[in-house]
Amino acid sequence: MPGPLSDILVIDLSRVLAGPYATMVLADLGARVIKVERPDGGDDARAYGPFIKGQSAYFASINRGKQSIALDLKAPADRAVFEALLERADVLVDNYRPGVMARLGYGWDVLHARYPRLIHAATSGFGQTGPDSQKAAYDMVVQAMGGIMSVTGHAGGPPTRVGTSVGDITAGLFTVIGITSALHDRAKTGKGQFVDVAMLDGQIAILENAIARYAATGQSPGPLGARHPSITPFAAYQCADAPIVIAAGNDQLFAALCGALGLPTDDPRFASNDARTSNADALAGVIEAVLTTGPAAHWLAALDEAGVPCGPLNNIGQALANPQVRARNMVVETALPDGTPLIAAGNPVKLSGHPDSAHRPPAPALDGDRAAILKELGLKEPKL
Repeated sequence: MPGPLSDILVIDLSRVLAGPYATMVLADLGARVIKVERPDGGDDARAYGPFIKGQSAYFASINRGKQSIALDLKAPADRAVFEALLERADVLVDNYRPGVMARLGYGWDVLHARYPRLIHAATSGFGQTGPDSQKAAYDMVVQAMGGIMSVTGHAGGPPTRVGTSVGDITAGLFTVIGITSALHDRAKTGKGQFVDVAMLDGQIAILENAIARYAATGQSPGPLGARHPSITPFAAYQCADAPIVIAAGNDQLFAALCGALGLPTDDPRFASNDARTSNADALAGVIEAVLTTGPAAHWLAALDEAGVPCGPLNNIGQALANPQVRARNMVVETALPDGTPLIAAGNPVKLSGHPDSAHRPPAPALDGDRAAILKELGLKEPKL
């Protein structure tokens, strides 16, 4: 699809989520992405459910708009194809454990010498350096090690994973930032560089308020459910029929909230944000005593009218059906490798100079683009 990266060729050795998520974003921004997959089954995610007609909807949603060629990087004929691709490539992405590319003969020193303009982005669990660099990782591991799980869930509850794979997705997004930064740098220097992104690093990078609280108090914060740790009221509150979220982030918004709910504004327990945060449970009781007298729709309308940030607690179906989400083209149409229609999340980056299509090309069948890619490279199918 057209986009600002339409002149960029990405060779994608990655699998499952962190790397493929990065290359999906690059594809959504117009890059051509060729997945190089193992001949014996391809990307592991092809075997991950849910399945539609025996095909992975998970794989298709993350790998839409890419091409696929199956290559055994230990076989001389396939290595020749891979190296012909690298001759033309701008970016190489992998999420192997550190050292694997070097053992295959494609370490950064070799790649940079042979393809000086190539950018090589490596996304791994723990990065290329440090005592854990060789440790295996999945999203769950880095969520636990990075502290995210310690501040997720409710006080006294069991360890709770964030509901999406933020370990992988955050690493994928940082990989895109690294790649686009390296492309910008290459435009000035003419040289590619190595981009090293670790999933664990990404989890530390998004701890934001939790690090600030630890720095200020010396105490590790714990989970608070839906409540913000330092802004109040900033949480989920129960109405007569359903919970809603209210985020009154300053004194003016709190005054507007009091007006909408008919609450007094002179209670000293709630005179400032610090006071409200210290008395968050008491304030929740006061707010819910009013909210539980009416349905969520009534209170959302009243709060919207007062200019107080608020919203319903949507499930996934409701979120995808939200008119605002639809108006922003955040639900797009793509397809499984056999052409069966599939909906997927759109691209949140909207650019004035490029269209944001409501359709994305389908995910590729394993090795489905082999003939076209070999023809483009001027190569013939190796004889067995």
